[in-house]
Amino acid sequence: MAETLTGLDPFTGRPLSVTVHEGLIAQTGPGPADVTGWLAPGLVDLQVNGFAGHDFNGARSDPQTVVAIVHALRARGVTTVVPTLITAAHERITRALRAVAEAREQDPLVRHAVPFVHLEGPHLSPEDGPRGVHDPAHIRPPSAEEFAEWQAASGGLVGMVTLSPHFEGAAAYTSDLCRQGVRVAIGHTHATPAQITAVVDAGARLSTHLGNGAHAMLARHPNYLWAQLADDRLTAGFIADGHHLPADTLTAMIRAKGLGRSLLVSDSVALAGMPPGRYETPVGGAVELSPDGRLVQSGTPYLAGAARGLAEGVAQAIGAARLTLGDALRLATTQPGRFTGGRGVLTVGAPADVIEFAWSPGDTTLSTTRVLVRGQDVTP
Repeated sequence: MAETLTGLDPFTGRPLSVTVHEGLIAQTGPGPADVTGWLAPGLVDLQVNGFAGHDFNGARSDPQTVVAIVHALRARGVTTVVPTLITAAHERITRALRAVAEAREQDPLVRHAVPFVHLEGPHLSPEDGPRGVHDPAHIRPPSAEEFAEWQAASGGLVGMVTLSPHFEGAAAYTSDLCRQGVRVAIGHTHATPAQITAVVDAGARLSTHLGNGAHAMLARHPNYLWAQLADDRLTAGFIADGHHLPADTLTAMIRAKGLGRSLLVSDSVALAGMPPGRYETPVGGAVELSPDGRLVQSGTPYLAGAARGLAEGVAQAIGAARLTLGDALRLATTQPGRFTGGRGVLTVGAPADVIEFAWSPGDTTLSTTRVLVRGQDVTP
């Protein structure tokens, strides 16, 4: 049975109607003049480590953890979730991949929500700064054999890999992954501009949370930030939580890349969506989460991860980067959707992943009021 949703189109500001039938968008058109609230595609997050107390990278990661994270994110308007697994021992990454694969097998809506897994590492810079909080004991060069084992264990679920181009053989590894249909991103790197260009020539098309996972002090030029900002073949992900990038930096970087080569990610960790307080975590140890969403190692100013979801990132980007609601939302729907098979759009024939939400200028988040995934109402 078809259902028609109405609301304001955040991209145009005009009333919009969207008809959903058998899990797909069947029709779009003008809506009634008296509509209230906003109507948009579901948010698409390419980088989620955890949420609401659950961790894809936890020592006991299991299918129930995956389902819990997907459900918690739906309540915040995220309908496409890319689990992100960080640097770890081979066996631990394998176990986490199997957990995601099993969750997808058990639940059709989870299978739809999780198109693939993102491996952020273990092929990253070992240097302090670029390495971030990734465990130096498990940083290692790319290995086609190891990657093949992960794909065999997960049924080919790895669809995105973040690596540092400084490794010998990084360009050949990138080319190999791209031939397999895997998206390659540059991140957590101290690579030279020439090394960056080599992996882009080999097929890398993304920059992972550009401006973060970097040295605190850099030569003003040349450096790996300019090289990525300047290459039009790279689409850059940005964390717009108000803590990872100052407003001026976020604004300048988005303007340098352009809206068509930028996207937003949450890079959320397990403490995202949790109340403020002191916590013990596997990565970072004792940490403190402040009411404004800043997560730091206790007693230090150092960030211990991102603790805001993508809906908050959209709202934050509007003010910080001087964007309209439509432009900020596009960076969290259509733009990342390009890397997930065309998600994040309300066009005829697309999956009916739709959110209704409230937002006014100055709000710190998009307040989701209704969520549809493949046409099913999954509103909590």
